[in-house]
Amino acid sequence: MMDKLVVVRSLYGGQEGHDAVPCLTGYSYDESKRDGGRPSLGSFLSKLCGPVDRSIPPFVGLSPNMGAKKWADPGVPGWLGLAHAPVTPNKTDEMGRDMTLQGITLERLEDRKALLTGLDRFRRDVETNGILEGMDHNRRLSFEILTSGKFLEAMDLEREDPRVRDLYGRGSPKNVGDGAPMYNDQFLMARRLVEAGVRCVTLAFGRWDTHGNNFGGMRNFLPKLDQAVTALVQDLHDRGLDKDVSVVVWVEFGRTPKINEHGGRDHWPPVGCGLLAGGGMRTGQVIGSTDRWGEVPKDRPVHYQNVFSTLYHCLGIDVGRITVTNHRGRPTYLLDKLEPLHELI
Repeated sequence: MMDKLVVVRSLYGGQEGHDAVPCLTGYSYDESKRDGGRPSLGSFLSKLCGPVDRSIPPFVGLSPNMGAKKWADPGVPGWLGLAHAPVTPNKTDEMGRDMTLQGITLERLEDRKALLTGLDRFRRDVETNGILEGMDHNRRLSFEILTSGKFLEAMDLEREDPRVRDLYGRGSPKNVGDGAPMYNDQFLMARRLVEAGVRCVTLAFGRWDTHGNNFGGMRNFLPKLDQAVTALVQDLHDRGLDKDVSVVVWVEFGRTPKINEHGGRDHWPPVGCGLLAGGGMRTGQVIGSTDRWGEVPKDRPVHYQNVFSTLYHCLGIDVGRITVTNHRGRPTYLLDKLEPLHELI
């Protein structure tokens, strides 16, 4: 299905340490932590576009808890504040339990809501840092989720045709070491959430830190990822969503072009790769190349931010014009590198 995909072979802009931040913001870890924290794409969409439906959060992170916490990062709101943080249903032990009423009637829920509103009045005068505003937003969203049920329905894969689930390959919710699970169901869940109105869904899949036994691990991991991504992209096309939904598959850096003494590949920030689909992009392309040793970009170097600029363009957001006020009251562009991949738009 390469006619439906874009391969970027000259991706740069990561750094040595493990961190999902470049894949979520376009910035390295150090850059993203300056000036109060760089918001992720999902948080910017929450701020700029808001919810499609009041009971559906605009930004959802499906990554569960992991031993390596930086891999479990679903994206952070940074200086946009808690109101634009992702909803993370898989951070609880029992997914969905915290989003349903446990023996509480709607009338009693309304009583609790009124009590909370009264208590907030006592704190309003001393609130100066925006925390309460974010709490209020999240509380309102929580009540909407509890009383509507639309969000939980979107996450309920039992409502999906079993044959569709089989196409994705259901996978397992068990974490792979200190990394993410290879849980193919989450790709299907992401599609259902987007259909329900979520603007951005992030997820993590497997563990790819192959310092040893690289080829044995890849023979196990790659077919599972291949099946999930293939099913998602085809499903989006079949449902007529390929012009509206963008898919990005990538990691925080590449791997060494030389194999180490353990049969593994180590960290290699100078160049990596990525896979794109959907979004109305001109697919069926391979962009960029490396030198003959696979060590550095050669033709058409592509920064993480160039990919983000392309994604924003697909969403109708002009990163060269639109700014968001940061925590210091200054208008701030979403990116520093504003050029999208013109081959794709």
